[in-house]
Amino acid sequence: MRTERISASGQPERRSPKVVVGAAIIHDGRVLACARTAPPEVAGMWEFPGGKVEPGESETAALVRECAEELAVRVEIGDRVGRNVRMAHGRSVLKVYAARLLYGDEPKALEHSAMRWLSAAELDTVTWLPADAPIVEALRPLLATGR
Repeated sequence: MRTERISASGQPERRSPKVVVGAAIIHDGRVLACARTAPPEVAGMWEFPGGKVEPGESETAALVRECAEELAVRVEIGDRVGRNVRMAHGRSVLKVYAARLLYGDEPKALEHSAMRWLSAAELDTVTWLPADAPIVEALRPLLATGR
């Protein structure tokens, strides 16, 4: 998917959407969900931790960095979970990857108001951000199999 913008010369300018990555950190058949603190319109809604991919950074490297910054954990990134989810009127796309904690690290809520480990049966007990909600359905089979 590409978006168009009109340049100063009046010609269409094509650009790829920004990529935002999320980590579905799975441990003991449960996934880590984090509650947003900001912006106000989504504060208290739940998401998979992650963030924007910086220029020159791979998606997996961005996720490793974001997990360290947001949760103070080291992770191993696995396969994609679900489909690409369009965000911000098509200007961004969310890509979520399965991940697992390394070295016995325990997540800390450095940038979130709360964290919860959710089993497949508990996924609907929180209000997910609209972009993260489609990933939840794709995640259910992974939690059921413990992968």
